Amino acid sequence: MSSIDKKKILIGISGGIAAYKVPLLIRLLIKKGAEVKVVATSNALEFVTPLTLQTLCGNKVYKDMFGEWEESTTEHIALADWGDCMIVAPASADVIGKYANGIADNALTTTLSAFNKPVFLCPAMNSTMYFNKAVQRNLNLLRQDGVRIIDSEEGFLACGTSGKGRMEEPEIIVQRVEEFFSYNQTDSDNNLDFSAKKVTITAGPTRERIDDVRFISNNSSGRMGIALAEEFTSRGVYVDLVLGPVSIQIPNNKNLNVINVESASEMYAETLQSAKDSSVVVCAAAVADYTPREKYDGKMKKKEDNLHLDLVPTKDILKELGIRKSASQILVGFALETDNELENAKLKLKKKNLDFIVLNSLKDKGAGFEVSTNKVTIIDKSNKVREFPLKDKREVAKDIVNLIKEFF
Repeated sequence: MSSIDKKKILIGISGGIAAYKVPLLIRLLIKKGAEVKVVATSNALEFVTPLTLQTLCGNKVYKDMFGEWEESTTEHIALADWGDCMIVAPASADVIGKYANGIADNALTTTLSAFNKPVFLCPAMNSTMYFNKAVQRNLNLLRQDGVRIIDSEEGFLACGTSGKGRMEEPEIIVQRVEEFFSYNQTDSDNNLDFSAKKVTITAGPTRERIDDVRFISNNSSGRMGIALAEEFTSRGVYVDLVLGPVSIQIPNNKNLNVINVESASEMYAETLQSAKDSSVVVCAAAVADYTPREKYDGKMKKKEDNLHLDLVPTKDILKELGIRKSASQILVGFALETDNELENAKLKLKKKNLDFIVLNSLKDKGAGFEVSTNKVTIIDKSNKVREFPLKDKREVAKDIVNLIKEFF
């Protein structure tokens, strides 16, 4: 039985040629046992007719905030109360921008603003629009707010060119929604496997102070570690998140304890303390390898001569965890490489006594620092290699947690 059997799913359609895929999406959801209702913008209905949508889902299409025939005078609230989740497909740049900034001026955006349950957004637009800084900023805002982005694919576009911006296929959208509900059912085996566990996760960069103004750091956003923390807590696990300085707002969660640190030495102390009673430790932070031997008080004045800093190695958190870990504890490390990626990752796996290591390369477009996606290869201690395609970091987190589950 599908995890979406008997689920009430609200589909939001915005204006875009990809709206032609929505009838198939509705059919697939209904075949899985879901009940479907549709809310659409007036532009969306230029691409697919209300009669088609109503015939397929068996319900009226909500398209006008002030329509006389609506079942409720506040239909957007009634729909928000009704649905277990909402899928916006296609999600145009216009709707993405309005949703990210709290603008509610049509049937779809008012419903989105009232919807406080899981939302899946499926962007679809020309690649130039997709990579527009404002669009990417809005997508990142929505990710931070907990919206699940089923990202666009590369392919042939309606404008006649080829590039990123093509809406994901309906079969994949349904698969992602099924995965979400299979992971988040309170009585599922996934939750029971982890319910008695505690996990320690490190995330973000560290800052190594030179003086009271300057520091050495890196471009880590912390997104991967935060996504892992959210995935574990969604399965009922208590998480200590040892977090370096990041700009991402962390959602409140009763199962999440955020421990803010700045330097590598602070992260070392807090991580080792937390790991003492953790079943799983995941080190996703980008910890500085070196720190200034001395920190200057106040601000150093600029001089005409060159400045020479005496840098000393920081304590190796992952190595120390590998030395201390018990036979029943699972230890996971990350490796960001640029050359001889697989060989270097395997060497780190062995030297640090890890159960498995997550490798990503700066050579892969869309992977690494300051992006919302990642492309990883996971190597376990038996040297089994698993390669994954480019995905949103939330989806990568699911893959990693699923693999950890296999170790119990």
